Amino acid sequence: MSASRPIEHVYDDPLERVWLGAAARIGFRVVRGRDVFASYDGAGTLTIGERDTLDPDDSLAQMIYHECCHALVQGCDALMRVDFGLDNRGGRDDAREHACLVTQAILAQRHGLRAFLAPTTDYRAYWNELGDDPRAACSPEIGALVDAALEAAERPPFAPHLDHALAATAEIVRIVRAFAPPSSPDSRRSLYDAS
Repeated sequence: MSASRPIEHVYDDPLERVWLGAAARIGFRVVRGRDVFASYDGAGTLTIGERDTLDPDDSLAQMIYHECCHALVQGCDALMRVDFGLDNRGGRDDAREHACLVTQAILAQRHGLRAFLAPTTDYRAYWNELGDDPRAACSPEIGALVDAALEAAERPPFAPHLDHALAATAEIVRIVRAFAPPSSPDSRRSLYDAS
């Protein structure tokens, strides 16, 4: 690192810039922290774990997207509640978590991003079992939550920003996929190769 010249710019990861910008337009301030995986304070601040506290297949883009889907499922009133009113320590809100994942899958699938923006939580097994039509297998309770979430995605504060971020992500993924090496040094495939 050179200390002999003034630094006038910093490098931003393109996907992080897209999702931080989308989050801000929706009304979320995103900060990084070491004490949480992801948490929402009920007052506009979304805290996402620092890069080195997350799994290798986590990205800030995917984390912000997942939290936006939680907000969609929980509804506008939940924007004023800690963690959107969800309890992630027990099974009380499993149906709402499942609705979040179905919503996440449907919106991502519209842009060819279902594999790229897949969740990395303990609910990944549920995600992996969703078929080509994620809405089709929903119980009536989960289906109603998903339908309401998809409608909310079409209205402010989420529209048009969430869809724009997904479209931009799809374009970035398409471009990078052509240049990404086929595997990492430890033989794991690049997330950009996920399909």
